[in-house]
Order: sequence, then C-alpha cells, then structure tokens
Amino acid sequence: MFDVLVYLYENYWRPDACPDHDQLSKKLSAVGFESEEIQDALSWLDGLTHVADTCSTPQSAHAMRVYTPFEQEHLGTSSIAFISFLESAGVLPPAMRELVVDRAMATSNSPIDLDDLKIIVLMVFWSMGEEPDALILDELFVDATDRLIH
Repeated sequence: MFDVLVYLYENYWRPDACPDHDQLSKKLSAVGFESEEIQDALSWLDGLTHVADTCSTPQSAHAMRVYTPFEQEHLGTSSIAFISFLESAGVLPPAMRELVVDRAMATSNSPIDLDDLKIIVLMVFWSMGEEPDALILDELFVDATDRLIH
C-alpha cells in the first residue's frame, strides 16, 4: 500500500489531479502494482478524504495530545516521538496531527514503521494541497544514515 501512495505523491501534483478510482486502478495495475495493494491504498485515501472533510473542530495551539494505550501500542514510541518532533517544529498543526494519527491507526502494521509514518505525514500534506518546507521534506525522505555531517 505504501508503495502505491508514494507513486501517487510522485506522479500527481494534488489529489484532484488523480483520475477516478477505476481509471487510476487500471493505471496502477499497468505500472505493476498488485490489485490488493491498489485497493488498500485507494480505501486508505478515501478514509483520509472523509476524515479531512469531517475534521473541522478547531484545536488550541496549546492543547496537549494524550495517546491512549491502544494508540501507543499501534503507533510505537518512535512514531509518537516523530509526531511530537513535527509538532514542536511548528510544521504539524493539531488538526493535521489528528489526521496523521487517524490514518496511522487505519493501517494494519503494529507498531507502525517510522518510514511508513513518514509516508502518512507526506500524504496528509499532499491531501491538504500543502507542501512541507524543504527541511521537513528532507526529514521525510532522507535516511538518517545517508546524511552528511558538515
């Protein structure tokens, strides 16, 4: 599923640039993705669209997120720490954080892999029509072991 999401991010400027589901499924299949992988990704994106449309409750910038034990188990320590890092850096406002948490919880991986969480963050930005700044993109795409230290 995550490979399909990355493909969509890399090949479509915004979600509304994607063709309808039937056409997109055919195109993804022609590229080489498995049918189950395609359907999982499209269902996940539909969930993202639904949650983004219904999530209109404003949240205070000073609100603190408390994770339930189930969320802690499903997300894992490294993913929660990464979400907190993005929040403290000022690039993940509370409403977007909730989208990230919701979509992470909608995956079957437990605990979710940090690289998969980064794709979720990227897709939340993509679905909102926003592009994270260059430093955040670097954090989302570049493996820490590949970084050059100056």
